[in-house]
Amino acid sequence: MDTIETIHIEECTLADAGRPRTYAQISQLARRLLDAFALWMQKRESRWTLRYLTDNELRDIGLTRGEAVDEVNKSFFWD
Repeated sequence: MDTIETIHIEECTLADAGRPRTYAQISQLARRLLDAFALWMQKRESRWTLRYLTDNELRDIGLTRGEAVDEVNKSFFWD
């Protein structure tokens, strides 16, 4: 091809507070949601790992058993 074709982003009909969103905006929102979910899963896995560490292993990383239990018991929405 001799020319470069441009991609036209059409506005979709999904509305957010009365404003139409473009496909690029929806894709960006989906990416942010997936990134947030991946971060939540990583934190969840790390907290579950703390549950099985021995007192010596916890001491090596600078935590007490009580601090580890507090971390494991944090809410789903806790940062």
